[in-house]
Amino acid sequence: MSFTVTLRPSGHSFEVDDDERILEAALREGFAFPYGCRNGACRSCMGRLLTGEVDYGPKKPPGLSQHDIDAGKVLCCQAVPLSDLELEVREIGAARDLVVKTLPVRVVGLDRLNHDVMEMRLKLPTTEQLLFLPGQYIDILLKDGRRRSFSLANPPHRNDFLELHIRHVPGGAFTTQVFENLAPKALLRIEGPLGAFFLREDNDRPIILVAGGSGFAPIQAIVEHMFANADKRSAHLFWGVRTAADLYRDDQVKAWLESNPSMRYTPVLSASGPEDTHWQGETGWVHDAVLREYPDLSAYDVYLCGPPAMIQAAEAAFVAHGLPVQNLYFDSFEYGADTQEALAGNGGE
Repeated sequence: MSFTVTLRPSGHSFEVDDDERILEAALREGFAFPYGCRNGACRSCMGRLLTGEVDYGPKKPPGLSQHDIDAGKVLCCQAVPLSDLELEVREIGAARDLVVKTLPVRVVGLDRLNHDVMEMRLKLPTTEQLLFLPGQYIDILLKDGRRRSFSLANPPHRNDFLELHIRHVPGGAFTTQVFENLAPKALLRIEGPLGAFFLREDNDRPIILVAGGSGFAPIQAIVEHMFANADKRSAHLFWGVRTAADLYRDDQVKAWLESNPSMRYTPVLSASGPEDTHWQGETGWVHDAVLREYPDLSAYDVYLCGPPAMIQAAEAAFVAHGLPVQNLYFDSFEYGADTQEALAGNGGE
């Protein structure tokens, strides 16, 4: 039996097959929903259930709280309809016309950016191109059927190769291979572009960019895209890391500032070590640093990319300080239980 999902406020509708998840059906039918991890952790695909019933199976998704359920929220990547539904969710027109492709790529470069982040450059076949939006991600398709998700760190106009920032996860099968065994010219398969984290270009609101660790990757793509397109909006980048050694593109960001006076940059250390004794910048949690600078966020667009704990803390704090929910865009990367590598989010772990 299939059920009809009607989207509000647009009135668009699509059919969901028996035991099919809402997000799967929406993407199959060409509707661009916000989504990230697709495993129920990142909350990017959350909508509001207006009428009807859904089921999540025996285990509630990790990103869905009892408060969310009581408020009528639904995680589209995990929810299976039990009836026809009316669902309030943001549709994303900009991503709808992009074609998701499965393509072979060749590794053409591996460069360490610091002690635990590697820049990987991938070359597409000469007969293919990948159209994407700044901030989106790709999946690397492993031979055993698993996937590993990484944000594209290059903007669409800089497309000689695809740039990924891969953080070494201890015990992670794929990231260990990248750091220890993968050789240039190796062949991989990818799928993309994926995700709903990308720069919105339909307004003139000033922008706050918040990166956690290697969540800097899609932020780099967004910033470079803004510069290339002479975007007039002001932008303030906050980059939260543990120690100064984790600011693996600090010099590049400072070079941006020299040629783009409308941009500001605030690095934030959460666990400074002995080597950071001369640090005079911000410390603590990165979202707290944002609020010290911007106690009223009502006039801003905010882009967040980092681990789930950072995203959840920042989301609650920023909304409490006036940020309209519709002006918050985030990409949360979650880890798989098998290898502790990132499954979806695209923050480059």
